[in-house]
Formats: sequence, structure tokens, C-alpha cells
Amino acid sequence: MFVDSHCHINFPELAQNLDEVLSKMRQNQVGHALVVSVNMDDWPGLMELVRPHPHLFASVGVHPDYPDVLEPSVQDLLDRAVDPKVVAIGETGLDYFRLQEPLDWQRERFRIHIRASRQSGLPLIIHTRSASKDTLDIMAQEHAEHAGGVMHCFTESWDVAQAAMAMNFYISFSGIVTFKSASDLQEVARKVPLERLLIETDSPYLAPVPYRGKLNHPALVVHVAEKIAELKGLSVKEVEEASTENFFNLFSKIKR
Repeated sequence: MFVDSHCHINFPELAQNLDEVLSKMRQNQVGHALVVSVNMDDWPGLMELVRPHPHLFASVGVHPDYPDVLEPSVQDLLDRAVDPKVVAIGETGLDYFRLQEPLDWQRERFRIHIRASRQSGLPLIIHTRSASKDTLDIMAQEHAEHAGGVMHCFTESWDVAQAAMAMNFYISFSGIVTFKSASDLQEVARKVPLERLLIETDSPYLAPVPYRGKLNHPALVVHVAEKIAELKGLSVKEVEEASTENFFNLFSKIKR
């Protein structure tokens, strides 16, 4: 059984065809998916989507790339984290790619999520783009190692991966690792120990080769596993079993 550790099937592109999305998951033996929150306003709808399905789970949090949205307090996140379907805090982190300073609001939002993760006992889902130094610095300052979690859709260097793993974080690879242009990332994937590795789609975005440029969905996580297996010289079965085991170890609120 494969697992998609990070997707957004509540986004309209996929939610409007949810039955088909779930059918394709079954066909490709993708047994579970974590549907990740990006803002508080859409969170109730996300929960409505996952609640009827025993193999779908949710997080709660606000993506760093959303500047003008409702800012949750630590207590807001804690109140929602008690729901049996909520297994993680995030996605959170820093993203300096599109936004310009001052970004103090983004850094404070990240700190709030780390504090909520530590207090709730739920792992963090971290997004970082063009902000790796500040991301790692804040993780260290807020003792994110006591929460643990995952660096999702990883595109950073081996040094950043090592620093994150030293703070009790997993490294998750998306369809980007299948791209011909991603040779540096592929080298990182070769080095990340199998016991610290997760796979994801980040759908509806970043469809893996051979579907690059098309609508992504959780069933295509199989192609990420295939690429990781190729890079590491392993069987797809080995990557499947390890990444699934890691998923349940990290998101331990999910019953196997």
C-alpha cells in the first residue's frame, strides 16, 4: 500500500471529481491520503470532505504564502487539533519567493504553529521556499525538535535536509524529483535514509513524469515512489513499505 502524505484534494480542481479521485487511488493501491490545510476559512470544508472517508485525514494551519487571511492563535489551532481526523499542524513555514519584506507576520505565524504543534503533540508540516536559513533558525529557536514533523515537497540542499533530520523531521519528495531539471534534488533523494523519507503529490500541482503539466492527484504518488526506487537502486516495494511505515510512525494519531 502506498500513501500520499500531502495533497489538497479539497481544492476545486479535485473536489468536484472526488469519486473519481478516490477510485484512482484504489486502482493504484494508494491506501491513505493526508489532506493539508492552507487557511482557516476553508478548513471547515476540508473537514467536511475528509470526515466520511476512513482513509482520508486532515491537518489544520495556514500556509505562509497567504498574506491577508485570518491569523490563528495557538489556542485556535489547539481547539481544532483535538478532532480525531486532525493528525498534524500546518502547513506552515516561510516562503520568500513571491512576497517582499517586511514579513514579520509570516515569521510570527510560523512560530505560533510550532508552539501549537509542541502543545498538541501533533507533528508539523513545514513548507519552505527561498527561506531555508530563517526556517531552520526559527525551528531551532522554537524547539521544533520536540514536535517533529516533515519538510514537505522538499527542494532544498543536502545540508538543509541534514539539519532538518537532526531536528526530528522527515524529508518528503513530490513529483519534482521526477523532473529532468531536478538533478540536484535527485542527489539529495539518493542520500536521505529510507527511514526518514516520505512521498507525496502536493496535488493538484506538480504532477510527476510522465504526467508533468497535467492535473495531479493522489494516485500518481506511485510514480514518485518509482523514481525514488530508481535513484536508490531499490525495488519499488521497498520504497512503498518504508514510506508507508514512516507515514504511520510520524502521523501516529492514525490507526493502522
